[in-house]
Order: sequence, then C-alpha cells, then structure tokens
Amino acid sequence: MSTILQKIAEIESEMARTQKNKATSHHLGTLKAKLAKLRRELIEPKGGGGGKAGEGFDVAKTGDSRIGFVGFPSVGKSTLLSNLAGVYSEVAAYEFTTLTTVPGVIRYKGAKIQLLDLPGIIEGAKDGKGRGKQVIAVARTCNLILIVLDVLKPLHHKKILEKELEGFGIRLNKNPPNITVRRKEKGGINLTTTCAQSILDADFVKSILSEFRICNADVTLREDATEDDLIDAIEGNRIYVPCIFVLNKIDQISIQELDIIYKIPHCVPISAHHKWNFDDLLEKIWSYLALVRIYTKPKGQLPDYTAPVVLQQGKTTIEHFCENIHKSIAKQLKYALVWGASVKHQPQKVGKEHELIDEDVVQIVKK
Repeated sequence: MSTILQKIAEIESEMARTQKNKATSHHLGTLKAKLAKLRRELIEPKGGGGGKAGEGFDVAKTGDSRIGFVGFPSVGKSTLLSNLAGVYSEVAAYEFTTLTTVPGVIRYKGAKIQLLDLPGIIEGAKDGKGRGKQVIAVARTCNLILIVLDVLKPLHHKKILEKELEGFGIRLNKNPPNITVRRKEKGGINLTTTCAQSILDADFVKSILSEFRICNADVTLREDATEDDLIDAIEGNRIYVPCIFVLNKIDQISIQELDIIYKIPHCVPISAHHKWNFDDLLEKIWSYLALVRIYTKPKGQLPDYTAPVVLQQGKTTIEHFCENIHKSIAKQLKYALVWGASVKHQPQKVGKEHELIDEDVVQIVKK
C-alpha cells in the first residue's frame, strides 16, 4: 500500500513542478493516466479482495432515494442532519449500524429519503487515510451528495472535498463524457471525432491509451474532450452524482455577503442551528433527485394519493412501475390505464414500455 501511495505522491509532485503549456500537455496527460491506474489499485486492491472497501460500513438502503452528507468536522453537519430528521423524520426511523448511524428517513412530497452521515472525509481520504475509503465506498451508492461547508471558509474546504471525491472516481454535477473506446484484436488505434478538438489529437490519444496498455481500439470523441474525459471513459468505473453545496452558519454573515453566496452554482445557504432556509434546501434536494411519483388506482376505487410509488429518473416505464411494487406484477400485466400528463386521453390504455411522468395515476389490468 505504502509504495502505491509513494508513487502517487511522486507523480503529483512532478505534475505540480511541470509548467502547463502546449509542449508539456502530452507529458501531463500520461502522468494523469498513470495516476488514474494507481488510484484504481488503491480502490480495488489486487487479489480479488474488492469487497473490503465498504466492509463494516454497509448501510442497508431503505426508502426511495439516498442522500450522503459530507463535510469537515464542526461545520454543523450533525446539527443539520438531526434538525432535518427531527422536523421531517418518520417515527422510529433511526437505524444504527456497526460504524455509523443513519440519522433517519425523512418523508418529503410523499417520498421516503434516506439521510446518511458520511463521517470525516478528511484531506487524504482517497489515499487511504482515516476511514475515508469505507466512507467513499458508501458515497458511491448515493443518489445525491450534500457537501456541508462553513460559510466563513467555504471555497477552501469545497476544493479539498471535491478533490477527495474526484480522486475516488466520483464526478459531481457532471455528465459522463460522450466518448466511446471500443477495444479490438488488431488494427491499431483509430480516432474519429464528430467535432473540433482543442486538446486531444491522434498522438495524444495514443499516448494515453498506451499507458493503459491499449494498442488496438476505435475511439470516438463526440464532444470537445479533455485528457481527463478520455481517462474517465477508459476507466469506465466513474460515478456521476448530482451535488448541492450547503453553506451553513449564515447567521454569522451580512445580508450583502449572503447575496453574493446565492450566486454560487449548486449552492444553498442555511443556518442549521436556527433552521433557516430549510424549505429552499428541500426544494433543491427534490429537484436534484428528480424523482417521479406515480399514484396507484385500484379498480373501482379512487387513487391513493397518500403513498406514491416513487421511481428514479430514467426508470419510469410501466414495467419499472410494476417491478417497483412486486416482481411478479410485470409478468401478469395485460395493459395499464393511465391518467395524467404522459397520455393524450384520460385514461389511456398503454403497454409496459410507456414512459410515466410525475404524478400520473396508474391502474394495472392483469391477464
């Protein structure tokens, strides 16, 4: 382990020493590729012991969505969690696990949302310091990450935490790069670009691929990509998660400063202690989770608006809806009747491929 960490430190210091310009860009790109490979060894140790990363730190997934809270000690994360859970929590939803407590499952707009405290992702967690590794393994399973920052030193902490999560293959508020790397048996490297490239050219792509011992592949770039994008596409194990930056302790700053903070993208200022601006935070959480609520209607009865079936964006077909209720229902489905914004007629007869929209009402008709 220590030799991997030493190698990482050596490469990072060489990158810091190297001046960034056109002449050194290829060299820096290959260093980044080396770094990515070493980081992968840290996350997935050789010898098949891959299960170790989250060992003893697994939290059973409950509810419709999972939010991970990340932050330095004493930024008010615990206060925020307990106040949110206290205000919106279900009774007896506290679940204790071996190494961490889940502050609870809150109900919001009919959805159950699990809140997870990811303790102490401190500087150097991605290099195996502290218990960062287990924590980050859990962070990778979240649908949304909230980075809680102290409003008096936000940018410094924000940079450190972003770097930690990035180092573990977690990409915040980003889409996967529009790049395909298709390995093949022979024929060398073929590069196809569908738009102008400001950074990557054929030689640069080849030098990065050779770091990963890829000599034969078809590479297609469908966007103006960077070397980091290409490395992410080759590695293929990145997690793309939405993230909200929660700036706590706004009771300690002026109104003018608050106006400036509001302009920072993906950010919500709050006071966890005074419970200020929780409504704004919950609204933003809701829009970033992009959940879809579907109401059920038993035959001959009114729709049940108290307990929606909650679906994740991208998994909103009638088939997903059926499986969410019970695996067997999809097999027994003859057709469904749908009322709501996803259909032209009220109700409309649809099959299992039909895509549902938030607050549709569905009645299942079995074979």
